[in-house]
Amino acid sequence: MTDLEAAERLSADELAALQLERLQWTLRHAYANVPCYTRKFDEAGVHPDDCRELADLAKFPFTTKEDLRQNYPFGMFAVPQAEVRRVHASSGTTGKPTVVGYTEQDLDTWATVVARSIRAAGGRPGDKVHVAYGYGLFTGGLGAHYGAEKLGCTVIPASGGMTARQVQLITDFRPEIIMVTPSYLLTLLDEFERQGVDPKTSSLRVGIFGAEPWTEQMRAEIEERCGIDAVDIYGLSEVMGPGVAQECVETKDGLHIWEDHFYPEVIDPFTEDVLPGGTEGELLFTSLTKQAMPIIRYRTRDLTRLQPGTARPAFRRMAKVTGRSDDLIILRGVNVFPTQIEEIVLRTAGLSPHFQLVRSTRGRLDHLAVRVEARHDASADDRARAANELGSGIKDGVGISVEVNIVDPDTLERSLGKMRRVVDERDKP
Repeated sequence: MTDLEAAERLSADELAALQLERLQWTLRHAYANVPCYTRKFDEAGVHPDDCRELADLAKFPFTTKEDLRQNYPFGMFAVPQAEVRRVHASSGTTGKPTVVGYTEQDLDTWATVVARSIRAAGGRPGDKVHVAYGYGLFTGGLGAHYGAEKLGCTVIPASGGMTARQVQLITDFRPEIIMVTPSYLLTLLDEFERQGVDPKTSSLRVGIFGAEPWTEQMRAEIEERCGIDAVDIYGLSEVMGPGVAQECVETKDGLHIWEDHFYPEVIDPFTEDVLPGGTEGELLFTSLTKQAMPIIRYRTRDLTRLQPGTARPAFRRMAKVTGRSDDLIILRGVNVFPTQIEEIVLRTAGLSPHFQLVRSTRGRLDHLAVRVEARHDASADDRARAANELGSGIKDGVGISVEVNIVDPDTLERSLGKMRRVVDERDKP
């Protein structure tokens, strides 16, 4: 641990004092410079001066994605436009995109926390990093890129797509690290095997995976097929981008949140009460150092729980995200998340990790089907057995009956970014 930053060695008291100082600055900065926060604080009857200890943050109102959309494009910025050095935005597939901005200092902070994350994952200066996150308005590619450079790595900016070429680049350039969504890594592994190359023979030794929930079963699948250490990175554009939290390669026991820059809370998504450590709920973040766009108690919709730090004792860990409160499927009164289905798919022989959940209407009732690709070497009998096993596993493990459709390999839509796990074909009113 000799190469840790000073912040990673803080005592609990030192960290709390730093967080309070930075939190008080953030609240004042947001209240004075962002009309949305001025109005929300006033309506809630709170003022930045009311924050005298960290627990007082619970008095302040939440920020939601809708707040960002209503202030599109630049209404949430707290600095003059001339001080903004970069803008990123979400895809806007469910409405107006959410736009975020960064000052020069914000970009340096972002690169610093991503560099810290890559080092925690096992990366070191001089390593080659193959970045297969998408570049552009999505924060993944550029966030990983500048963090790797900050650490002193050589960046291969592959971006997404051109899967066969990506495999060729990995073979020829021999990177030690890949940063990519876990679903697209599985697509790359399929391409290695299609080209007759065992992925275990590649130069890769660490995979840093983010942008979508993934399970321990998927980690085992990736590590077994590729012979690498697979670790989780967490972030979202509204808070910063990738690098808000990172799993340490020596423990792989949840993601340490870089709490000197991002303050976490977990709430009950229904009662909105703050929950104690170890209790699963919806994750909130408050930025502590962002200048261009401070964010106060942002509701991420991600479901997790907070635990004490291990490999980095100063910082609490968040458990791997189990799903999103807005990805929840309620089928005949039973709560279902795609990650629950994924666990069962991955332990069913003859099935690949590529699947989708299809919601439709049968009569007056909602219907759920699981489409999953067979492995290339699965026979017709293997497929039939796998379909029965998967249906039984979901019935026993989740408590619902679903239709199971085993489809040919390489027939489901492949993801270059975040996996589209749920397809909604229900009748619309």
